[in-house]
Amino acid sequence: MKGEGRTARTGTLNPVSRAAQKYLRDYLAHLTHERRLSAHTATNYARDIGILIELAGDSALDRLQVHQVRRFVARLHARGLDGRTLARMLSAWRGLFRYLARDHGFEVNPCLGIRPPKAARALPHALSPDEAGRLMEIGDGDALAVRDRAMLELFYSSGLRLSELTGLAPTDINFSDATVRVTGKGNKTRIIPVGSHALAALEKWLAQRSQIGGLDDQALFVNRNGGRLSPRAVQLRLKHWATKLGLSANVHPHVLRHSFASHVLQSSGDLRAVQDMLGHASISTTQVYTQLDFQHLAKVYDAAHPRAKRKERR
Repeated sequence: MKGEGRTARTGTLNPVSRAAQKYLRDYLAHLTHERRLSAHTATNYARDIGILIELAGDSALDRLQVHQVRRFVARLHARGLDGRTLARMLSAWRGLFRYLARDHGFEVNPCLGIRPPKAARALPHALSPDEAGRLMEIGDGDALAVRDRAMLELFYSSGLRLSELTGLAPTDINFSDATVRVTGKGNKTRIIPVGSHALAALEKWLAQRSQIGGLDDQALFVNRNGGRLSPRAVQLRLKHWATKLGLSANVHPHVLRHSFASHVLQSSGDLRAVQDMLGHASISTTQVYTQLDFQHLAKVYDAAHPRAKRKERR
């Protein structure tokens, strides 16, 4: 494709490509001076639109048709560009044609209605049950260690979001029913079971918590000064313990939520119950964990089935 839009003898741009480059310069000036976009963002637009001009070759921008743009997207996808990258490119192209319609009289936006290939959905990282158990092996050294053990046990026991955990009050824990009352997205409240290990850790923490001065009565988890623990502080404490206990330093609060969902689904197979406990509005959001469950089953199968193992090459 190199050389498209240039004359064979001189290597200079032909009239069609010269016009396209002028449109691009005008559009970048519009982005920079009228829309006040940063130089970095303008550079990204220039790169994506430059690819469109390259693909168009001798076809004038005002003559491009939907089927041509659809073919461009297919060619880029075949080169290895993923759906997320192509979606960004199409957005840049659509913006260019909206500008050309407004300021240069273009009658058609050939990018409208074109959807990029679906991006592969990245599976959430989950700990193995052994790794999750190792993360809970925090000794009762001081009040902060007791607090951290209770936080991690509750995270893993009930699959809470970080904001849900830091927003808890002591009264949200019901020891008689073994449940926690959580206020999640959209200010929706749900009741989630709490496991026996988490309840025991919470009882120890509440005993320590009552001895901290300047206590915020409405905060279940507080810092050494008695104020509500921030989400950032929870992230740092989790990272600290993961590293200290020999796990990946990339363990973050959502990993414990993913691990909860994956392990409950592996044991029960009840997708609807997992959806309710996670507080997902749509079951399609929860279905990603069925893929994690399948991966687990596939590993078990590969390891256990006598005819699943690949033959060694000779």
